[in-house]
Amino acid sequence: MIQHIKKEIEKAKHQKTIPAVSAVFDDGSIMEMVYRPKERQTAFMLWKDGTWQEVPSVSIDTALRFIPYSPHNNLIENQIVLFPSHPEEYDSEEALLAEIQSFIHRYVDVSPFFEKIASYYVLFSWVYDSFNELPYLRFRGDYGCGKTRSLLTIGSLCYKPIFASGASSVSPLFRMLESFKGTLIIDEGDFRFSDEKAEMVKILNNGNAKGFPVLRSEVAGNKEFNPRAYAVFGPKLVGTRGFFKDRALESRFITEEMGQRRLRDDVPINLPASHKEEALHLRNKLLLFRFRNFGKQTASEALVDRSIEPRLNQIFVPLLSIIRDERMRAEIREVARKYNEEIMVERGMDMEAQILEILKDMTASSIATTLGIKEIASWFSDRYGEDYDRKITTKWIGYVIRKKLNLKTHKSNGVYVIPPSEKPKLERLYERYGIGEKEDAEKESENLF
Repeated sequence: MIQHIKKEIEKAKHQKTIPAVSAVFDDGSIMEMVYRPKERQTAFMLWKDGTWQEVPSVSIDTALRFIPYSPHNNLIENQIVLFPSHPEEYDSEEALLAEIQSFIHRYVDVSPFFEKIASYYVLFSWVYDSFNELPYLRFRGDYGCGKTRSLLTIGSLCYKPIFASGASSVSPLFRMLESFKGTLIIDEGDFRFSDEKAEMVKILNNGNAKGFPVLRSEVAGNKEFNPRAYAVFGPKLVGTRGFFKDRALESRFITEEMGQRRLRDDVPINLPASHKEEALHLRNKLLLFRFRNFGKQTASEALVDRSIEPRLNQIFVPLLSIIRDERMRAEIREVARKYNEEIMVERGMDMEAQILEILKDMTASSIATTLGIKEIASWFSDRYGEDYDRKITTKWIGYVIRKKLNLKTHKSNGVYVIPPSEKPKLERLYERYGIGEKEDAEKESENLF
């Protein structure tokens, strides 16, 4: 035994040590860092073959060894990033979910449906790296509506939560996400300057799918231009007062509107001292949940809803994959369909949608024999010209048709037209923008009487 220890010590002398917080190895074993604040101690919990053990370090090979972050690291000591303290047993997955929901209900006032969504999202965050895409949770409302409390309470249960409000600027967040690969908890109000918000939008735009790092220019010792790629993929809880201008970014959120009703009487105004201890015990149970469930759930094609946008399927299917309650799945699918309707309504207000309405009407009309760009511009000017400050020109309409709607045109008898070969693409655009659905709904309504 003594000889074995001596060999291990000798081997350690020749190994390069790298601070780490977690890793998943090829043999199926999982390494997770734990932190005990009272003892000011960090260590690794190594899960292998259905059991776990505490180890001070993990050797990767003869040249490399992982060690846990120091307990005196500012991010850990100041609770900017939270960890479990050890794996803790739970009765069942259903019982664990009920404990999470009970904790959220005790300290946060959100709708019953979102309370369930948040509980599942907490579970999902602990196995998120089994998936290639994921959604974000958002709390939207004005000051004093409970956004911060929601972020703090739900965020404290998520996998390696990173509380961005503790950062003086956005810059450290890229390194924190790269190093800890946890759940980002961010309140938009914490970032007052436009450049900081722009950086946050980069993280949010690239962070819901694997393989889309954010590139940042950093000074290299050899003066060679070598931008650093930061992986920002991971769960995120966001608090905002309004909407994001980018519709693609908006579609990544499952949103709870805050401040819509009076605060429940049983929700404490100030968080008790027991809040942190309760959250720690739940993180301990969730650590064991990760060990037992990592890699077991994958995004199932059977959960895809073909009636909604592919992007919405990308963000909802991973969450649906960890939900076994069919009633809850049905409720989430209904939310996805409502989001899809909102997207189509917003698109329907665009110039592209107005042009598509013209194209559909021209196709149904006996007057228009071809879809000529000049005729389209004339119809558009007659119907919508007063809504625009600038003059409606054939060149402008042609640009929108070719560049925005990606429809091909060719010259026929000296004029540019949309050829019949573009009909399948047009049908898809009508569906995507919801063109004709209103008329169909009106006809169905008329048939009822």
